[in-house]
Amino acid sequence: MTSSTFRIGGELGVRRLGFGAMRLPTEPGPDRQAAIAVARRAVELGVTLIDTAHMYGWGANEELLAEALYPYPDDLLVATKVGVAPPDPPHEATLCGRPDFLRDQVEQGLRRLRVDRLELLQLHRIDPAVPLADQLGTLRELQVQGKIGHIGLSEVTVAELEQARQIIDVASVQNRYNLLDREHEAVLDACAAAGIAFLPWRPVHPAVTTATAEVAAVAAELGATAAQVSLAWLLDRSPVVLPIPGTASIGHLQENVAAASLRLSVDQWRRLDRIQPG
Repeated sequence: MTSSTFRIGGELGVRRLGFGAMRLPTEPGPDRQAAIAVARRAVELGVTLIDTAHMYGWGANEELLAEALYPYPDDLLVATKVGVAPPDPPHEATLCGRPDFLRDQVEQGLRRLRVDRLELLQLHRIDPAVPLADQLGTLRELQVQGKIGHIGLSEVTVAELEQARQIIDVASVQNRYNLLDREHEAVLDACAAAGIAFLPWRPVHPAVTTATAEVAAVAAELGATAAQVSLAWLLDRSPVVLPIPGTASIGHLQENVAAASLRLSVDQWRRLDRIQPG
């Protein structure tokens, strides 16, 4: 049976089914209070990995999590991401991997999350306009200073991952991946071979409930939902896979977390695996 836990970077022990905080509303009012309740319920349900980013509300999502969960439980890992500059009308948000910009976003993340160290800090995207060595070298310097524990990447190719590993110890990779979208299969395989945590964002494809009769059939056999089956397939795909489904609904959250207890038979997993991604 695949383990339900994983040690990111060989040190940060988490339960493999995490929570993505991107969808949580941050504006003042009832929706914000509901979002705080969702974050707290995730921890109550045993979630120990929560993913956020500076880009999610330009810091507001980090502040929301701090309001909801600080002081953090000892076993909770809140991972965040940097490397995207907010929109400056008429210009849209842009990638920015300049060393000074990355340092500033790390400092903002520390302040907003109310911590002295970001235990897992991921580069949201590689900025093609800045040498990779400069981007990762900056994060490595902050790591040496004790402001970052482990460094991860997001939306990278196998070649970029290999290049990055010449500069830093890569603890995690966060790429889009799910049952119906396996564009980054080779990246997942590279992570599995190296023992690097792979955090698939959008782990449940929006079309999974209607895309294939096979998913519906397996769900019916297990008395589960199509989303739960999709998450169970991911958890069985490789022990390095740490799905981070997101929601602003407590009911949906509880459904997602319950997927960690779902057990696919070998035959069921193979039937799902044979589905041709769209």
